[in-house]
Amino acid sequence: MVLNRRTVRYVVVLAAALGTLVSCGRKKYENPITKDTQQPDKVLFDKAIADIERSRYEVARLTLQTLINTYDSSEYLAKAKLAIADSWYREGGAHGMAQAEAEYKDFILFYPTMEEAAEAQEKVCDIHYRQMEKPDRDPLHALRAEDECRQLLVQFPNSKFAPLAEQKLRNIQEVLAEHEFRAGLFYHTKGSYPAAANRLQGLVNQYPLYSQADEALWQLGDSYTRMGDRFEEKAADAFTRIVRDYPLSEHADSAREKLLAMKRPVPEADPVAYARMKYELENRDNPGMMSHFWGLFKKSPDTSMAAKSGTPTMTAFRPTIPASIPAPAAAAGAAGVSADVSVSTVTDSTALDTKPDARQNPPAPEASGSASTGTNTAQAKPADTASNQPLPSNHQQPPKKKKEKKKKVAQKDTQKDSQKDQQKNDSQ
Repeated sequence: MVLNRRTVRYVVVLAAALGTLVSCGRKKYENPITKDTQQPDKVLFDKAIADIERSRYEVARLTLQTLINTYDSSEYLAKAKLAIADSWYREGGAHGMAQAEAEYKDFILFYPTMEEAAEAQEKVCDIHYRQMEKPDRDPLHALRAEDECRQLLVQFPNSKFAPLAEQKLRNIQEVLAEHEFRAGLFYHTKGSYPAAANRLQGLVNQYPLYSQADEALWQLGDSYTRMGDRFEEKAADAFTRIVRDYPLSEHADSAREKLLAMKRPVPEADPVAYARMKYELENRDNPGMMSHFWGLFKKSPDTSMAAKSGTPTMTAFRPTIPASIPAPAAAAGAAGVSADVSVSTVTDSTALDTKPDARQNPPAPEASGSASTGTNTAQAKPADTASNQPLPSNHQQPPKKKKEKKKKVAQKDTQKDSQKDQQKNDSQ
């Protein structure tokens, strides 16, 4: 009898412990309906919410769809549609996230004035934020997350989710900027300085809050310096921005020396930029000792270096035109040729054979003097040598191949042998 009582006691304690674990494992629903009523539509909604909390998502969606189809004038229609989206969001996976995004978009479209609309937009941003990959991978989800977080700040600026979305946007732009920086650094190391300058110029203009923006400006100035004298103004602008906007950078002193060597004015440090940079250095998250090791096995990027203050960029990134490409209007105006393209029917079948190709013989620029003004063309001032230099190219001259060297060595050897034979014949 005593043994039976102990057994019953153990069973009761074990059941209570299992019940506690189950209740702790349940995740409460974020948007329940607290109204105490026994209306049929409310009963269906509560049953679906209980299924969502127990991870029975398919059953919950069937119940909510029954509510929507049966009680088309119910006051819980909006909540039911949001609950369907939340069930897909909780289910996760690529398919679940795609379905959740579509449901959230429909909810925002039909109920844009409800308080939950901002939360739905935040969930759409979070869907792509959670699928964002490292900077050396495809930036598709990072670009989508940037658009959705920017949409939240534009459409719901006073929402309680706005500060969180703003920080997420800074983290996303850190990843996108790192993606552009690695591409620019690759081109710079390779020696393709026009391509490197194009990538780095777009980076520093679009993402000034990037943690390595000063390094990008330094590489940008070096790229313009190596591209020739005609890009000296752009190089000086890059060094000026380092001194003015990033005064605590390790390249600040070197940038001042570069400006002095170029005989350019050295600007004063911007106090607002100085305060922001000091705040970032003091509040930057320091990664742990094993963070680099475990980061190899993580799919998500490391955003510990992202900015904690400042307004993120609210415009989409647009690639810039490389500086080595001349402006069409300026080039056409200098040559006296219009840049407009016209189409007409060719009636002469021998035009391709008789008329020269205009691309092979471009018109020469007009001289500074003309007969109408009475000036002598021989007395015209020569053009600037820097502007007449050929534009830099991304294609570097390939090194001489080993086969060519071997051929030259073989030719020299044959020449020496022939000379020796000739000397022997002369001596005989």
